[in-house]
Amino acid sequence: MRPVLELELSGMAHGGEALGRHQGRVVFVAYSIPGERVRVEVVEEHPRWSRARLLEVLEPSPHRVEPPCPHFGTCGGCQWQHIEYQAQVVFKRDILRDQLHRLARFAHPPVAGAIPSPDPWAYRNHLQLSVTPDGGLGFLDVSGTRVMPIEICLLPHPLVWEMVEMMEIRDGRMVTWSGGRLVGSGDQQTIGPKDQKTKRPKERLSLRAGIRTGERMMVFETEGDLPPEIEVDVPISCVLLMEDGTPVNLIGRNWLAEELAGRRFRISAGSFFQVNTPQAERLIEAVGQFLDPQGKETLLDLYCGVGTFALCLADRVGRVIGIESYGPAVADARANARQDEPVEFIEGRAEEVLAQLDLPLEAVIVDPPRAGCGSEVLRELIRLSPSRLIYVSCNPATLARDARRLAEAGYRLEAVQPVDMFPQTYHIESVSLFVW
Repeated sequence: MRPVLELELSGMAHGGEALGRHQGRVVFVAYSIPGERVRVEVVEEHPRWSRARLLEVLEPSPHRVEPPCPHFGTCGGCQWQHIEYQAQVVFKRDILRDQLHRLARFAHPPVAGAIPSPDPWAYRNHLQLSVTPDGGLGFLDVSGTRVMPIEICLLPHPLVWEMVEMMEIRDGRMVTWSGGRLVGSGDQQTIGPKDQKTKRPKERLSLRAGIRTGERMMVFETEGDLPPEIEVDVPISCVLLMEDGTPVNLIGRNWLAEELAGRRFRISAGSFFQVNTPQAERLIEAVGQFLDPQGKETLLDLYCGVGTFALCLADRVGRVIGIESYGPAVADARANARQDEPVEFIEGRAEEVLAQLDLPLEAVIVDPPRAGCGSEVLRELIRLSPSRLIYVSCNPATLARDARRLAEAGYRLEAVQPVDMFPQTYHIESVSLFVW
C-alpha cells in the first residue's frame, strides 16, 4: 500500500512541481503550489527524494485558479494552468535564481524579474501534433507514452488553431488528406520549446504561422519520407520535411515569412524560430541592452538560426558573423540579410567553426539548444575571450552548468533577464550577460 502524507509545500522546483519535505526527504508534487497544505500519495521513492500524486488540497494558495482547459492534468503540454499568471512569472524568476545559486554556486545571482508575456494564452505560432492509435491527431499525455486526442488547446495562436479545425476527422480517422494518412505515435512533447531531449517520432504534423503576416504552413514528417496526398482549398503551404532535414514543397513554398522587430524573416519548414513572436521581440531588446554596442564591434552570433539576433543588431555593430549547423536555416539567414549589411553566415558545427576562428571578437551571442553549449564550445569561446558574452538559454540547469565553467575561466555574471516565452508551462527563457 502506498504511503499517504500531509505536506506543507515550501517551494517550486525546475520541472514545474511544488516541493515539500517529509522526514528529511524532499517530496515533489505536480499541480500544487508553494504555500499549500496538501494530502498526497507517494508513487516513487528514492534515497533522498520522492514523488507524490496530489490527492487533495487542504489549504489552497491564493494563487490557485481553475484551469480553463478540459485536458489539463492529462495532456503533457501544460503544467501550470492552475496557477494565476502573475505568480507563474514570479516562480520562474525564483527557479532561475535557485538553479544559478545551487548548481552554479553564485552566492547572489543577479536575476531580474521575468518579463511577462502580453497574452498568456493563444501565443504559440508553432504547434506539433502526433497521431492517436485510431488515426486522429493529439498530444502526448503526462506520462509521455501515449498520444491522447484533443478537443481544444488554448496555447496556439488562432491562425494555428484554425488549421487544426480545418482537418476533417470521421470516425476517428483524419481524412482531409484524400487517401494519404499520417500514422504512428509521437515521442516528443508537442507544445514545449525547442530541441526537446526526446526521440523524434517517426511521423508527425507541425503547424506554423506568421502571426504578423498571416502566412501559414503545414509540415509533414512521414516514415520513409513518403509524401501524403493532400487536398486544401485555402492558401496554406504544405511541406514534407525529409528525415535529413531537407524541406520539400508539396503545395506552395517550403518556407513562410514573419515580421519581427521591424524586419521580415524567411523561415524554412525545419528552421527554429521562437514560438512567441511578441516575446521574441522582448528577447531581442534584452540582448541589445546587454550587448551595449559602440558601433565598431565584431559580433559573433552562435547557433544563429535564421539570423534573428545577427540581423536585428547588424546596424549597431561593425561586423556580424553567424554560425549555424542546419543548412536550410543558413540559407534563410542569407536570404534575410540586406545586401549592404556587414553580415556573414557560416554553415557548420559550432565547435568546429569556432576552432578555425582566429580574430578579435568584442562580443558573442550564444543561443544553444536545451542541452546547452557543452565543453568543446565553451573551451573555444574562452580561448577567443570576448569581453561580453550574452547567453540566451531555454534551460536553467544547463545555463547553470555552463555559467559555472565561464566563471571558473574568469567571466563575471553581470545580469540575468528572464523572458516568459512559454506561459502555462514551467519552461524558462533567459538572457545572461557575462563580462570578461
